[in-house]
Amino acid sequence: MKKLLLASAAALALGLAVTSSVQAGEAEAQKWVANEFQPSSLTQEEQLAEMNWFIEAAKPLAGMEINVLSETIPTHEYESKTLAKAFEEITGIKVNHQLLGEGEVVQAVQTQMQTNRNLYDAYINDSDLIGTHSRLQLAVNLTDWMAGEGKDVTNPGLDLDDFIGRSFTTGPDGKLYQLPDQQFANLYWFRKDWFDREDLQRRFKEKYGYDLGVPVNWSAYEDIAEFFSNDVKEIDSVQVYGHMDYGKRAPDLGWRMTDAWLSMAGAGSKGLPNGRPIDEWGIRMEDGSCNPAGASITRGGGTNGPAAVYAIRKWDEWLRQYAPPGAADYDFYQSLPALSQGNVAQQIFWYTAFTASMVAPKSDGNNTVDDAGKPLWRMAPSPHGPYWEEGQKLGYQDTGSWTLFKSTPVERRKAAWLYAQFVTSKTVDVKKSHVGLTFIRDTTVNHESFTERSPNLGGLVEFYRSPDRVNWTPTGVNVPDYPKLAQLWWQNIGDVNSGAFTPQEAMDRLAGEMDQVMSRMQKADEANNTYGGCGPRLNPEKDPADWLGKGGAKAKLENEKPQGETVNYDELVKRWAQ
Repeated sequence: MKKLLLASAAALALGLAVTSSVQAGEAEAQKWVANEFQPSSLTQEEQLAEMNWFIEAAKPLAGMEINVLSETIPTHEYESKTLAKAFEEITGIKVNHQLLGEGEVVQAVQTQMQTNRNLYDAYINDSDLIGTHSRLQLAVNLTDWMAGEGKDVTNPGLDLDDFIGRSFTTGPDGKLYQLPDQQFANLYWFRKDWFDREDLQRRFKEKYGYDLGVPVNWSAYEDIAEFFSNDVKEIDSVQVYGHMDYGKRAPDLGWRMTDAWLSMAGAGSKGLPNGRPIDEWGIRMEDGSCNPAGASITRGGGTNGPAAVYAIRKWDEWLRQYAPPGAADYDFYQSLPALSQGNVAQQIFWYTAFTASMVAPKSDGNNTVDDAGKPLWRMAPSPHGPYWEEGQKLGYQDTGSWTLFKSTPVERRKAAWLYAQFVTSKTVDVKKSHVGLTFIRDTTVNHESFTERSPNLGGLVEFYRSPDRVNWTPTGVNVPDYPKLAQLWWQNIGDVNSGAFTPQEAMDRLAGEMDQVMSRMQKADEANNTYGGCGPRLNPEKDPADWLGKGGAKAKLENEKPQGETVNYDELVKRWAQ
């Protein structure tokens, strides 16, 4: 009885309603709160109050069985295996949380949009689709949903302002279309234990004239890659390499590039969260407009401009010259276990979604931790290429987000919305973040339990508490239809790795194909308002000379390899703390 009274008092503080008697699911909620959902940013009484709200809101839907879909990463595995079970026991709603590869998730989303058939009741799909969802209006506008039809199943304690990726899931109309579920950035990864060796520091400075440290620019990254591959060659009787990447001709190669590889080189325009007028894909869209104007340099875009071509050339060169044998045939999923072998000095960008795997013990085959399980590596901001300017986005941040579709029947949509809020609630988020290490809430990032754990996470907590994190953003609204355009990338980039095309030829073809697809989208929008008037409106083609360096793509630099520049990692962390 004391617990119930405490829960009721906490509920009033949170603005939540509870009944005066023990409800169905309350005993289960107490069990899960006590045994699983710790630590939390809420007190246990506040957690029980939030769970009581879910119990009450779910009553009209109890007994339902719904289907949701997400990609396979540790965070979603935890949701599928643990949180879905907790949700069913507490609310009476059964959730089949299916896990597939990212490409299959995108395909399922695209199929539901194209057929208007309810394949799944909700999806966790990348916020990279924000430009698609806000234009096609097939996804539920969550701002209006929470205030209207879904008001009775919207948690008063949701606290949208606590979500650090909310701006990424907001459309040009200012409306929220997706609810963040997990976030991870692509950051620089390096073997700090090797970088700290005095003998290697001395040899590096003698050869290059500056300190071995975290590279600020691509020149330094290349020098470090060359140094470890061609000068150091071997550490502790193991052959080592200065670079890791992957190049298999598969969809995840395309995402490797659309995940801001071009912006890291400096191909886009200034502006956050995405460049205007030219974004990190090279698509032009004027500030204040919702109509993409083209990808090719002949239309004012930058997909085949000098900075973009430079970026692809460096990806190809480094993969051939400095990566372990076979890396060119790796895909996204094969590159992680390869890195954990412990024979690579650095990776220019590495997805922090894999932090949980990279802090696994040596007994699991992870050679990048010491005998006590402490990471021998650190993560830091990725270096930028010579075309990059201050004020430009520096890297990519994935924000997997809950998306509801209008093609889903309302009652099923309500049940799915309850589950989406449950797995992102303050009650469970700190514990979920300890499992998956993919932060979405400010209260979680700053929770004392992560202050205690931060020395074992290689810089993840320090980065997410730093001011630098705002420079890492997902694909933005310049991309009018992510599923249609994303598939063009891996096919063209893959032809560079195979040697069939030069970087310039591949990017010329990619830009042309993107413009062709956007031209068809323009016709559909003009004829049928398919994209709500925000479909492409392509600029007429002009001589590239009329655009290059004159408001279009950046002009080619005479020197694409300026002096290398590095920063001491410990000094970088001190700067973040200040």
